[in-house]
Amino acid sequence: MLQMVTTSYFSLFGGILDKDALLPAPQNISILSINMKHFLTWSPVVVPGDPVRYSVEFQGEYERDYANESWIPISECSCIIVTECNVTEDISASVPYNLRVRANQGSRTSKWSTLKGLFNRITTFLTPPVMKVIADGYHLLVELEELGPGFQFHIFYWRKGQEREVHQKTVKEISSVVHLDIMEAGADYCVKAQTYVETINRSSNFSQTQCVGVQGGDQTVLSFPGVLALPFLAWKMSRVFHYSCCPVVVLPDALVIVMGSQNKLLSEHIILALFCLSLPCASAFVGRESAREGSSSPT
Repeated sequence: MLQMVTTSYFSLFGGILDKDALLPAPQNISILSINMKHFLTWSPVVVPGDPVRYSVEFQGEYERDYANESWIPISECSCIIVTECNVTEDISASVPYNLRVRANQGSRTSKWSTLKGLFNRITTFLTPPVMKVIADGYHLLVELEELGPGFQFHIFYWRKGQEREVHQKTVKEISSVVHLDIMEAGADYCVKAQTYVETINRSSNFSQTQCVGVQGGDQTVLSFPGVLALPFLAWKMSRVFHYSCCPVVVLPDALVIVMGSQNKLLSEHIILALFCLSLPCASAFVGRESAREGSSSPT
């Protein structure tokens, strides 16, 4: 009987201890930093029961050297259920930072797990810019991916075959398309670029070189004979318009004007012009051949 009571007592006491025991601490603490975006990550703590939540704190150079090694909680990463924390806004200076994370489940918590080694944002990985080189007529253009404030792009371009004469352009603010140069017909131009962040004084690797060109046949050149032909083309177009709007008609006998002893008809074109000024062109239209046939038939 005494043995059963003792066993039950220790079982109950052990259950209480297990309930209030520490959770396993998060493992594999690391930081992923690309293009000045910093994320602290860790492996999940797997235990039965309610979901495990995590809290993250950071310690900068000031806290470490002048504030008794205090830690500052990151409010956006307090009691979260995901296993990563965006610490970009908290890593605000180019100095060494320390970070740590712990797990909690109800009243149970784990020990703090600290990042191995200090993190400085100057070690962020800068990717080459995503770009697209465009030949718009004779204009050499480039489209660049927007990476946000604080990013600049060094653009290098040259005429193919003249690699020693490389031109450089620095772009601090990207609108949509950057104009680089005016290209010559029949020539190819090549472009490459790199990302630059002034606050950490670092550049990325170069992007892949892209080349475009303008062929001589792509341009529209108006030669001297073409210039001479313009007046003729204009006159020809005016005649086409004239006959499509106000066709030539044969005048009725009533419009015959007697001048002296001879019957002379004024120019059909002059009378027609008078008709076009006073009447709609459509009402003045009479077929030339049909009018002639009507006037030649006997009365």
